[in-house]
Amino acid sequence: MKILDHIKFMFGIDTAEAEAPDTAAPFRERFAAFRSLLDHNNAALAAMADLGEKLTGEYLFDRRYAESKTLEVAEHVGAMIVDLNIICHNRYRLLLDRHAEITQGIARIVGRKDIRFDERLVIPLTELTRESADHVGGKMANLGELNTKAGIPVPEGFAITAAAFHRFLAHNDLSQKISALLDAVQISDLASLEAASTEIQDMIRAAELPESLAREISDAYRSLEESVGRPVRVSVRSSALQEDGEFSFAGQYSTILNVAGTDIALRYKDVVASLFNQRALFYWKTKGFQEFDMAMPVGVLRMIEAKAGGVMYSRDPNNPKSDAVLISAVHGLGLSVVDGTVSPETHLFSRATGTYTTVQSSAGQQTASVCLPEGGIATRPLTPEESGKSCISAAQIAQLAGFADRLEKHYDCPQDIEWAIGTDDTIVLLQSRPLHILAREPKKAVPTRIPGYEIKLSRGVIACKGIGFGPVHFVRLDEDLQTFPDGGVLVAKHTSTKFVTVMDRASAIITDVGATTGHMASLAREYQVPTILDTETATSTLKPGEFVTVDAVNCNVYAGTVEELREFANPKADPFKSTQLFRSLEKAVKLIAPLNLIDPAAPEFSPESCRTLHDITRFSHEMAVRELFNIEHISADDVGSQKLVAAIPTDIWVLDLGGAIEGAPKHLNIEHVRCVPFLALFKGLTSMRWPEAKQFDVSGFMGAIAHTATTSEEQLRRAAEKSFAILTDEYMTFAIRLGYHLSTIEAFAGESINDNYIRFFFKGGGAAIDRRLRRVRLIAEILKHMDFNVKTTDDVV
Repeated sequence: MKILDHIKFMFGIDTAEAEAPDTAAPFRERFAAFRSLLDHNNAALAAMADLGEKLTGEYLFDRRYAESKTLEVAEHVGAMIVDLNIICHNRYRLLLDRHAEITQGIARIVGRKDIRFDERLVIPLTELTRESADHVGGKMANLGELNTKAGIPVPEGFAITAAAFHRFLAHNDLSQKISALLDAVQISDLASLEAASTEIQDMIRAAELPESLAREISDAYRSLEESVGRPVRVSVRSSALQEDGEFSFAGQYSTILNVAGTDIALRYKDVVASLFNQRALFYWKTKGFQEFDMAMPVGVLRMIEAKAGGVMYSRDPNNPKSDAVLISAVHGLGLSVVDGTVSPETHLFSRATGTYTTVQSSAGQQTASVCLPEGGIATRPLTPEESGKSCISAAQIAQLAGFADRLEKHYDCPQDIEWAIGTDDTIVLLQSRPLHILAREPKKAVPTRIPGYEIKLSRGVIACKGIGFGPVHFVRLDEDLQTFPDGGVLVAKHTSTKFVTVMDRASAIITDVGATTGHMASLAREYQVPTILDTETATSTLKPGEFVTVDAVNCNVYAGTVEELREFANPKADPFKSTQLFRSLEKAVKLIAPLNLIDPAAPEFSPESCRTLHDITRFSHEMAVRELFNIEHISADDVGSQKLVAAIPTDIWVLDLGGAIEGAPKHLNIEHVRCVPFLALFKGLTSMRWPEAKQFDVSGFMGAIAHTATTSEEQLRRAAEKSFAILTDEYMTFAIRLGYHLSTIEAFAGESINDNYIRFFFKGGGAAIDRRLRRVRLIAEILKHMDFNVKTTDDVV
């Protein structure tokens, strides 16, 4: 083509026949996908933010939340990939494979484990080991381990399995009813929690046992009688699947003592019902469990008519570095130790010396719990032979300590052990579970006394070390727990496992009576609540509402706030953060939230480099914005547009993809336009002073002619095209062509500030290369001054 022909073409003198215009439908489809992608992007990021908020530890959540919220993120990200491939004509289908790999990894972490239960409904204790925990619960599995592996005496008995529990619920169609009741309850609303608990327990007690289960329980009891050689009464004990493992569930469920064989089936339902008592619901909800995580196997053991019983710790929780075994004991059944209604005698046995020290005598015990001949238990006064005298001998203390040491070595961790001494002086162990010990050590010694402050109490035993401040709140009735204030100091006559429902809000606990080896003491350590027990006079000395400082290091309670102790009041580490569920969600979020794709210009900004769902959202959003409209391959004639009548020195053709133009005007002017970013740009265009036409410049004209001589026909044809704008109410792509120059502005201005963006593209010019490069440098500097990220390549900005 000759130079003259080039000039004619540039000024529109070309006579070639134009192609028929395409419809705007493909652009509308792509823009609809873009809008959908933005919506899913926002929803995915909001869900990620919610997950991050939960991992601060300030909020409780359960497994249902972890499953549903991670699935929500995955579904939104998957929808973004579908939308991106609509916009980009399926160029990024590889993202679907990356998405599948990541979401499968998340599901493996937070999804429910498929446990295949032993289908047997009843299993003898002699067949159980710790590996049986998924079928019979930790308590019975550990008891079987003691018997079969550790060679330590335990009562004879059998376990009613998790499979039996599920068959019982299914037989009575209870699972969905229970879930519906619990789904409607807020864990912080103790009154509604109590109401749901009562309704669920009533349903369970009213349900019937499947005939097959009732028959197998009866057969197992007859076998127990035969093995013992006489009719026996039994204890019916909880052994929930999560109990006595990572979580103690100390005292949360029922144990029913001295039960006749004919009443086992009835008492079985009572124990199953206790899975849903108020304090248990609160406990396992705050530990992140859902009702489908829970099952209640039940242990049935020969009843030991104990002359003495109690609890021992293979390590002293208040001094775990010592070698001492802590042993608490009472006359009669040991249940008064675990429920905290009696102050037991307490001994520390040194492994190193083989001797023991009595740290608390039996003088405080006035009554004993005993088995009744007709069944059940009762409390009786101590006999003259018992009163004021130790209930266990030095030899028995040494034997108990030996068992504790063996079990700690067997399980490779400190143990919390219940024991009993029968009327024949034989020691049997009733339970062994991991002992929870606070690993936190004080940075420096807490002063023994702070001068200038009144000491209200200065005696007792420490169940959990720490410093607490707050108003005294008496708990005499269950209703008092419902009004417990945040940061309150709980004061009560006896310990109770019901206190667990406020332990996340209590700054300290003080009781008149109680033992460091009781169930509530275990819970206080688990929730890290400074606790002093056995003060004798707390309820008569302290006044409701008065502020106190509880020094559960030196066993002092001060009137008022002792500021000098505040530095020693370590903030409570949230026990929920140590749960398997919390750690699982933390692990899953590492496949969701981290952002590795930072720089879109980097070579690794690719589908292959996406390692998290956040990476996929970043890549998809960037590619959608970049490739929504490939401006270089679109012209105003292609898209069936309408000319805008405007007082600027260029014709603009407008394509409305939805919401950009009001009505159907015959002649389109700016008053009809509703596109937010275009109106803002147009305001700038019309507020500037456009230059007048210049006189003929021979050097400039010849420079353009020289450039034109080396320009392809396609480039020249593009230079002669019209300017156009593709608009919606919130989106704009504006391509303005002035001679050889192509400038493109793309912008989105929606309700979410995180979605809003503006991009500018400049290409071309009719001058020589040095003049074009100077022009590019000037434009780049101006844009940088306006805080744009700028990249230049030759004469392209």
